[in-house]
Amino acid sequence: MISMDIQEVLDHLPHRYPFLLIDRVIEVVPGQLLRGYKNVSINEPFFPGHFPTQPVMPGVLILEALAQAAGVLAFKTVGRQPTDTSLFYLAGVDGVRFKRPVVPGDQLMLEVKVLRKSRGFWKFSGEASVNGEFVAGGQIICAEGEA
Repeated sequence: MISMDIQEVLDHLPHRYPFLLIDRVIEVVPGQLLRGYKNVSINEPFFPGHFPTQPVMPGVLILEALAQAAGVLAFKTVGRQPTDTSLFYLAGVDGVRFKRPVVPGDQLMLEVKVLRKSRGFWKFSGEASVNGEFVAGGQIICAEGEA
């Protein structure tokens, strides 16, 4: 089992604040799965507008956190890091469901698993949870491409 601190996560993603949505990877098995988390703070830049009196993490950002986890897993699997010429792009999502809101103070647990890889396209299953309770999930498709 391999874990990754924030510096290693930064080495495997091109994202930076305020759009980096993974704080730590607690387990990665290249070619199989990744588990990590995002600590959701009231200081997140989206909360003042979503929603001012009832802050809720936007669902699209929960999906983006899962896509970033998938990107880290893909890079760890191929043994490379993002470069100025090579990235993994979010190409699609299928069967996505949301079950409960994510609010400040939550620790959003992320789990992605490789379902298949074919001709530069990767398909992952992704699930986000808080305190063991399913929050959102679905299938994530990423494409390897030129930056």
